[in-house]
Amino acid sequence: MTRAREPIVVVGGGIAGLATALSLAPWPVRLLCRTHDGSDTASVLAQGGIAAAIDDADSPAAHALDTLAAGAQHNDQLRVHWLCQQAPEAIDWLQTQGVVFDRDARGQLHLGREGGHQVARIVHVGGDASGAGIMAVLRQRVQQATHIQYRGDVEVDALLLRGSTVEGVRIRDRRERAHEIGASAVVLATGGIGALFARTSNPPGADGNGLALGLCAGAQIRDIEFVQFHPTALCVAESGCLPLITEALRGAGARLQDHSGRPLMTGLHPQEDLAPRDIVARQVWDAHRREGAAWLDARELKRGWERYFPTVMAACLAHGIDPRTQRMPVTAASHFHMGGLAVDLDGQTSVNGLYAVGEVACNGVHGANRLASNSLLEGVLCGRRLGVLLADRGAQNMTPKTGGGRYRWVTRGNSLPAELMADLRSTLWRAAGPVRDAAGLQQASQACAQWAEQGWQARLASDLLAAARSRAHSLGSHYRADALIGGEFR
Repeated sequence: MTRAREPIVVVGGGIAGLATALSLAPWPVRLLCRTHDGSDTASVLAQGGIAAAIDDADSPAAHALDTLAAGAQHNDQLRVHWLCQQAPEAIDWLQTQGVVFDRDARGQLHLGREGGHQVARIVHVGGDASGAGIMAVLRQRVQQATHIQYRGDVEVDALLLRGSTVEGVRIRDRRERAHEIGASAVVLATGGIGALFARTSNPPGADGNGLALGLCAGAQIRDIEFVQFHPTALCVAESGCLPLITEALRGAGARLQDHSGRPLMTGLHPQEDLAPRDIVARQVWDAHRREGAAWLDARELKRGWERYFPTVMAACLAHGIDPRTQRMPVTAASHFHMGGLAVDLDGQTSVNGLYAVGEVACNGVHGANRLASNSLLEGVLCGRRLGVLLADRGAQNMTPKTGGGRYRWVTRGNSLPAELMADLRSTLWRAAGPVRDAAGLQQASQACAQWAEQGWQARLASDLLAAARSRAHSLGSHYRADALIGGEFR
């Protein structure tokens, strides 16, 4: 429930946060972002588009089956069917906002295919620049919206609770000046945890800050051991945010190879290079373990393919690689967090007054491994649903049953020093990457325990490692190399 007259605070400038803020109209919104323009989000970097069953030969039921298969049947089935049924509506809403999706020669929406999908059902914007194109339109809408007050270059480091109810946030600006904002409700839309791993496709801001805030307020978490690793980040550095090579390029015919040019996926899965991401990522990981490299070959694609993949082309050329004549070096990289703050389909956490939406939240729709191009879809649909819900509650002047209580601030604490952050990222990459085992998880847990008093990132990593240790069998993106199969270790 919301408290009357106070604004609703939305923390995060990705697609989930913007969809929530826009859908809250006319209720007043304070939209808070770490960067001045909200550019430090995974949504902006998203090359894949949005999955939706809009072709006559497709159906929401088929979309749901692919989602459940990719998620290793660990998904919440009712929520999966809701997501897939509502997907065409998400496309319609984005078009009403001004998003111009790519179309074919007949003027129909151009549909691409990505890993885990049995049919082509992905709509794109500007080829492989979907996230940037969609976010540019939604940011413009936010700037025009009279009910939204936007503030960038700030970070939320504490939540205000009265009794057991969240009623405000504390922010710090670039000069470390603190400001307090009262709220009728707080929505966390802060993204994932990819930047806690050495190799990632995520921006630096995807460091789990919202997840840590929710934890310090007592919110329950769910499935945090499930981290998706994208199989094809451009391998141009040992750590940091790596350029992504969209799955759609494999959908167009590019093939994964080992150092000698042998196909990586032949005979390993019926969909070969377009198998679910967890399967492909492990093969790329294994190629690096065995040979120190893996490659993506697009040299046999039809001439002119680069017009449809301008982001990939620009990233390769910027690093001295011409994918029309050279193979692209690729690596697995942390990409998406299926786990997060446990929420219902309305985005409510276990803490009154605190909501979560997008990657920071876990409502069970993605299961143990997200289906390609369902993330922007979830951000739009769940953001809109939450925004409308909270606006309706505000209009009805409904208030939470808090029973009063004293006010107190809860804070996630200090950040790790830079040198320890580098160690943490390397530790998580080695122990909690695409392939895990008990010994590696134990060693990483001991290291993080030593760092826990120095920064909240180490405490968050400890929670992830504990969840990974407790799930002794392989499931989806959580692959235990030491799991028992038929009485034997594999």
